[in-house]
Amino acid sequence: MRELPRQLSVDELAELFEGRTALVERLAGLDDPLERADVAVQDLTPAQKIAALDAHPAIGAKKLSARSASEQGADSDPEVLAELERLNGEYEQRHGFRFVVFVNRRPKAEILEVLRSRIDNPTDRELDTALGELVAIARDRWRRG
Repeated sequence: MRELPRQLSVDELAELFEGRTALVERLAGLDDPLERADVAVQDLTPAQKIAALDAHPAIGAKKLSARSASEQGADSDPEVLAELERLNGEYEQRHGFRFVVFVNRRPKAEILEVLRSRIDNPTDRELDTALGELVAIARDRWRRG
């Protein structure tokens, strides 16, 4: 396991966060960017927060980065995948942004339960939750290399 870095480039951060967003640009200018990411996300505009979340692939998506594919695992139960697709769509329609969860190598069936439990949250609370999950994913990716 690696320690969290003192500096990271835009490219390194873009890989951890799945895209070059305003969040990534902001973090690249900070010392200890992954330590400070929880605070940095709060300084973003609502549109920038949504863009950071929407850069991340949906759980169960067919097109994933190699890193996301390995994190999400190979669970390919067609019923689970269909339900994930349906609930992801419902979540995005309700909240206006992508559902993001730190999978942490849990099976997709378990993530379905997380999605069901979060779908009816108030949108402002869900936005904060999703951003916290996004930061947790990036930190885990760095530590695992």
